[in-house]
Amino acid sequence: MRIRLSVVAAGLAAAWVWSGAAAAELSAAARGKVEAKVAAMKGLASDPAVVAAVKTYNAAPPAAAKAMTQEQWKALTVLDPAVRAYTKNAAAVALKAKRDETVTEAFVSGADGGKVAFLSKPSNWSHKGKDKHTQPMGGRVWIGPAEVDDSTGQEQVQVAVPVLDGGRPAGSLVVGLAVGKLK
Repeated sequence: MRIRLSVVAAGLAAAWVWSGAAAAELSAAARGKVEAKVAAMKGLASDPAVVAAVKTYNAAPPAAAKAMTQEQWKALTVLDPAVRAYTKNAAAVALKAKRDETVTEAFVSGADGGKVAFLSKPSNWSHKGKDKHTQPMGGRVWIGPAEVDDSTGQEQVQVAVPVLDGGRPAGSLVVGLAVGKLK
């Protein structure tokens, strides 16, 4: 079951898709705080460094990124140079600069779902075919259920917004928000 909410922000209509029972799992105050974070996340998704990184990735995905499998990704440690490169690029620096105490994780994916940048190594290499990527690629905001995240170990709500290039979705930004800090 999905609950669709429409909001008008800055004169533009934006579709919000709450996943499953996500809306029911959070208090009204926490839902309001999640929704308030969406505007800041859209701003981050439009940061020039994030947009440029997604455009570059989409134009010519690195061979290593195209060849990466989930099994290979899981085998890499957080200290592996291949992983650390995604935490040190210009898009990752932009993510770090806008991080606040509610953010447990953040990652940017290209059009194919492969990673472009992140704060720390996410559990999955690609989110292709998952709502947290497909909804933003359709121009919608996606809000997942409250759950304990595998990569952070914290109870969080993931929110995904599109990374836009010329007004068209080019990638996605997923941000995990700590439920305990939203109350």
